[in-house]
Amino acid sequence: MTLQERAQKIKLLILDVDGVLTDGRIIYDSKGRDLKLFDVHDGLGVYLLKRMGIRTILITAKGSKAIKPRAKDMHVDRVYANITPKTIVYEKILKDYGIKADEVCFVGDDLVDIGILKRVGLPVAVLNACPEVKEVSFYTTQRQGGRGAVREVVELILKAQNKWQEALKIYGQ
Repeated sequence: MTLQERAQKIKLLILDVDGVLTDGRIIYDSKGRDLKLFDVHDGLGVYLLKRMGIRTILITAKGSKAIKPRAKDMHVDRVYANITPKTIVYEKILKDYGIKADEVCFVGDDLVDIGILKRVGLPVAVLNACPEVKEVSFYTTQRQGGRGAVREVVELILKAQNKWQEALKIYGQ
């Protein structure tokens, strides 16, 4: 099956956070609070996906207070934080959303993501993912995590489903 054919089936995008929505660095301030940098293009991409009828869920092995406000901004359906292994919630997600594995795209970057990558219809690694993640992924982005990789995946899905032009109309295109 081609990348186009896999992308046409996608009804749900699941994203890792650190290393996918961020560049993987964690910054701690002088009070021990963590700070995360998110890419605005990725955020608009996730929002457009939602507008076009495709949901997004975040699953992260590490919790952070910064994740929920960002998820809300992007109109993410659900956030699962402090989840290890991530496969614990995957079957529940399929059941809750009434979808099949081949209708899911997961984007990951590190070893904790391999379990889900092996179970979805469109497994994606970001450019700066570890070699083991790239090995089990069907597609590797041209952009790095936290630097537009998610937007690249969103555009790929929307274009494969002939929804990209409709998405552009939201902004007067």
